[in-house]
Amino acid sequence: MARKNTFLWFVLLGLICCLVGTAAADDDGRKEYIVYMGAKPPGDFLAYDTHTNILQEIFGSKASTFLVHSYERSFNGFVAKLTQEEMQQMKGLDEVITIFPNEKKHLLTTRSWDYIGFPQQVKRTSIESDVIIGVFDSGIWPESDSFDDKEFGPPPSKWMGSCQGFSNFTCNNKIIGARYYRRFGHFTQEDMPSPRDSKGHGTHIASIAAGGLVNMASLMGYASGTARGGVPSARIAVYKICWSDGCNDAEILAAFDDAIADGVDIISLSVGGKTSKDYFADSIAIGAFHAMKKGILTSNAAGNDGPNLGTITNFSPWSLSVAATTIDRKFVTKAQLGGSDVYEGVSINTFEQNDMYPVIDGGDAPNTAGGFTSRESSSCLPKSLNPELVKGKIVFCNRETSGEGALLAGAVGTLMADTRPQDSSRSYPLPASRLSSQDGNNISNYISSTSNATASILKSTEMNDTNAPYVVSFSSRGPNPATLDILKPDIAAPGVHILAAWPPIYPVSGVKGDSRSVLYNIISGTSMACPHATGAAAYIKSFHPTWSPGAIKSALMTTATPMNAEKNPEAEFAYGAGNINPTKSVDPGLVYDADVTDYIKFLCGRGYSSGALRRITGENVVCSAATSRTARNLNYPSFTLISSDMKAITGMFNRTATNVGSAESTYKATVSGAPEGLAIQVVPDTLSFTSLGQKLSFVLQVEGRVEESIVSASLVWNDGVHQVRSPIVVLVLACKMK
Repeated sequence: MARKNTFLWFVLLGLICCLVGTAAADDDGRKEYIVYMGAKPPGDFLAYDTHTNILQEIFGSKASTFLVHSYERSFNGFVAKLTQEEMQQMKGLDEVITIFPNEKKHLLTTRSWDYIGFPQQVKRTSIESDVIIGVFDSGIWPESDSFDDKEFGPPPSKWMGSCQGFSNFTCNNKIIGARYYRRFGHFTQEDMPSPRDSKGHGTHIASIAAGGLVNMASLMGYASGTARGGVPSARIAVYKICWSDGCNDAEILAAFDDAIADGVDIISLSVGGKTSKDYFADSIAIGAFHAMKKGILTSNAAGNDGPNLGTITNFSPWSLSVAATTIDRKFVTKAQLGGSDVYEGVSINTFEQNDMYPVIDGGDAPNTAGGFTSRESSSCLPKSLNPELVKGKIVFCNRETSGEGALLAGAVGTLMADTRPQDSSRSYPLPASRLSSQDGNNISNYISSTSNATASILKSTEMNDTNAPYVVSFSSRGPNPATLDILKPDIAAPGVHILAAWPPIYPVSGVKGDSRSVLYNIISGTSMACPHATGAAAYIKSFHPTWSPGAIKSALMTTATPMNAEKNPEAEFAYGAGNINPTKSVDPGLVYDADVTDYIKFLCGRGYSSGALRRITGENVVCSAATSRTARNLNYPSFTLISSDMKAITGMFNRTATNVGSAESTYKATVSGAPEGLAIQVVPDTLSFTSLGQKLSFVLQVEGRVEESIVSASLVWNDGVHQVRSPIVVLVLACKMK
């Protein structure tokens, strides 16, 4: 299904990468810093001159030497090479809002859309083909059948972007724009200096959100069916920000700078850092804020650092943070031992092993010549295994690895013991199964009990996961580390065992030496959940093109399918408002809208100065007691109350609902799920609307005591047609969280 000459272009690009790669060296210990200055000034804005003049205050006539890049299309800022002392000087300038290092972030469907009740035959509008999704990722494989532009007309007239064409890359009427960013690093042999994807991640993401219908798609027979995106008629604009060494903050901001000006409608960003930061010291939060100002919703992956609380890394209130749930698909892989015992683990193993092979414990095969010990080889780290002892055998490892170490040593398979939950499977470059630690101990004992230990790893079996849906263990959890009173994640979406498009040049397992070439692959992550939410948001946009990002987010959250805290004890801090339900989301009845004015009041309440907010927003902001708003009173579609005392819970929330359902309608409030001892009151408990767009306000009061550190309830506004549901969460921080 791929187009011709693909591999010839790849060979050509490999040669080009070697020619154009240049390392970004530090000058006298300088590092690259992002200097964020807020909104783009009105009128003619000469960014280079402005930024050079600012640097001249520190460097004098040499200022231009240290200016690396200027942001000028959608907001104001630049990247400069500075010493620690110079950075501190810059921080003190009035024009500068924040300054932070240019660090790296990392990349974090046949069945999934049907599973959440969004069938292929769902009602659609002709406007869907005018919706443009900006995908910030590792690029795209344009020859994939998922991006065929047959029956597509020309791009929408609002499109102001471009296609950074190359000898191996052209756009079409499906992929209407493509850019790549590599000013802050160097190309390696694995990188392609074009928007083309050589890692698989970006292609997979784009096809989940907006891929066309492709029949009989599968991973070598697994998950067979029709692959499709949430909005198959939508257009895709590609912004390649991620490379073999990660995704630079400065390049993420450059992509936002362009995408906002290019005219995208939704931004999908499955990238995240490892540490939480203040909103305006984080490239994604900054970019998402300026996108929100222009009416563009940014959909973010929550992160893959769960299941502990407080691990979420994308949490700004003006973006959509998405957790990952399972679907009713799982893969199990059995290991047959020579002693006739059979152990069941997890992996996606497409290989056939028809014979029994010798088994060796990795700890018994250290590569001592390479300086490795038994402790290191027992974990099967790359190059830690002795090929002379491992070649032709199945190697047992005491932890999960990528399989690279066993592959390099010439093993024919690997069995891995692991303590993590077996709620997701992945591919390895050779036959493999990830087993429980108990089964691992049994296998280790078997190996040590005989001089002739043998085993065979069977091909995986695709099964029905009857416990689905639940939030997978790796999905990052809240609460919001910057603002505890705002629930994060916002929502959950399918992110486990998702089949989607894949570049045929990138290994199935992502490990060099894996020779399997496929057009569709199965992978997992909040990276896969994010484009599901992106597609759902774009679907809403196709019905309501004038709706704000806040209204779209509210529609997704208040129509989400409730989830079960018995499966996920972190409750809403695992799944937010629940699992997305795109079919219901286009007709939510009411929305809790929030625009830049609401966020300004919220930021005033957070302690930002009037001057800083004027520069951030480009508006005449004056923070005062009258214009400040606590996080609890931001017009958010959820309610989160933080307390330090289980016996004295009290809090009040102000909300305003906008009628987007029936012109004349009356909604009655119902609170459910509150435990004994916790009283939740809504005043007024009836909202009577007489026109569309009408806004009515209410107060939600929470008071009482609780017996658990996390307690959940819900508020539902019901007019007989619409059920507008919002989660209510009480978190007691004085208690130890499990």
